[in-house]
Amino acid sequence: MSAPVVLGVDSSTQSCKVEVRDLTTGRLVATGSAPHPPAYPPCSEQHPRDWVDAFVMATRRALAACPDTPDVRAIAVAAQCHGLVLLDREGTPLRAAKLWNDTTGAPNLAALTDRIGAQRWIRRIGSLPTAAFTIAKVAWLAEHEPDVLDRAATMLLPHDYLTFWLTGARVTDRSEASGTGYFDCAAGQYVPEYLELAAGPRDWTALLPTVLAPSEPAGTVRAEAAEALGLPNGRVAVGPGGGDQHAAYLGLGLEDGDQYIGIGTSGVVATSTRTPVADPSGMVDGVADLTGGYLPLVSTLNAARVGDAAAAMLGTDLAGLADLALSAGDARGPVVVPYLDGERKPNRPNARGTVADVSSHTTRAELARAFLEGPLLSLTAARTHLRACGVPLDGTPVAVGGGTRSPATLQLLADLLGEPVTVLDADEATARGACVQAAAVAAGGDTGTLRDLAKRWQPTVRRHVSPRATGRDLDGLRARWADLAALTALDAEVPA
Repeated sequence: MSAPVVLGVDSSTQSCKVEVRDLTTGRLVATGSAPHPPAYPPCSEQHPRDWVDAFVMATRRALAACPDTPDVRAIAVAAQCHGLVLLDREGTPLRAAKLWNDTTGAPNLAALTDRIGAQRWIRRIGSLPTAAFTIAKVAWLAEHEPDVLDRAATMLLPHDYLTFWLTGARVTDRSEASGTGYFDCAAGQYVPEYLELAAGPRDWTALLPTVLAPSEPAGTVRAEAAEALGLPNGRVAVGPGGGDQHAAYLGLGLEDGDQYIGIGTSGVVATSTRTPVADPSGMVDGVADLTGGYLPLVSTLNAARVGDAAAAMLGTDLAGLADLALSAGDARGPVVVPYLDGERKPNRPNARGTVADVSSHTTRAELARAFLEGPLLSLTAARTHLRACGVPLDGTPVAVGGGTRSPATLQLLADLLGEPVTVLDADEATARGACVQAAAVAAGGDTGTLRDLAKRWQPTVRRHVSPRATGRDLDGLRARWADLAALTALDAEVPA
């Protein structure tokens, strides 16, 4: 008989990844993945059935890669946040899901912010919603597809839908609920009156999923889902799941005060605390974490994809872009504000990228460096906002996400921070965090069990990158970038 294992799922914007880990030790046994259809702003949508297809394929690939027939005890799903999934009375999706990076609801969100009041909203839920938040998508549907909203019997988030497909249970968790715009994570309560302001009167409470505790089981895998995935029927427990960044923080074994810097499709700077955080400026989202605490964060729209765009513009690939950027000299060179697809924080969905300070002496290397530095300057500014809220950030910066594969990105980040940057040995931190949650559910544990498991399973250090001693005026660079970023507000910001 093989050792018992758990499955952790990361259903991200781009793909579904599944990890199989030993229930006792956390050792990685096997992995599997499958792509999602591409989706880009402003109208960014994917159909939930495509998530299921990728989930099934990735799971079967992971199970097939196990050396022995695995004894699966529990599974947990983490996924991209904020997206809106509407189901009819039979549990069938009524339309494609609007994703976090769908910005079509920005005008609706601006009007709703005027009605509720920015400071009132921040005080109530801990965040000032942007077009990424679920409530903006609800408001858009109420205006453009009211018949779809009228037919809805259940309103879920992306990870909720996959948990529903697994179990038949209409449930969510605090981390995902706190990114909707209509959940007070400090009080642990929905705020249906905000939905009424967004989309009119109806029985909103009946549409919303039950919010589970951090290691409370959602149920067990139902027979049809078990057959599709290749799992034993009726034996596999399912965790409450969570948001992708929240699960990644857990999977890295990070603690209160640690610095989480995510460089993926989106960019994120976060830490965890035991007390709620509310930022009057609206830059910091005071959302919940996966352990019963809070994960104040700033999430940007433009991160690793900026490098993809830059490589295409400069006629190279990502490796060539990194080589170019690292070969740039000490001159300040051009500056890039990377709002290529609008921006989320600050809330400028209609903004576009800015390239400034180009001269006849500008080199390809300096342009490459500027494009890689742009998203990193957004993230260093985000870190400043967290500290301004009184959030301790005294741990070592830990970088995670696809962008960390670029040696230039890591080096430039360390240079800009003036601190060593650590990369842990965790290629799929989100799936790893889902495994931690699944293991806690299998053990019947509480939040203490979750945090203990995360620390015991913490990945080893893969590399440290120290800042270089260069002749560049980095303080001047940061100031110039901030001035240019502020200019985008003149014609692109949605009023708060």
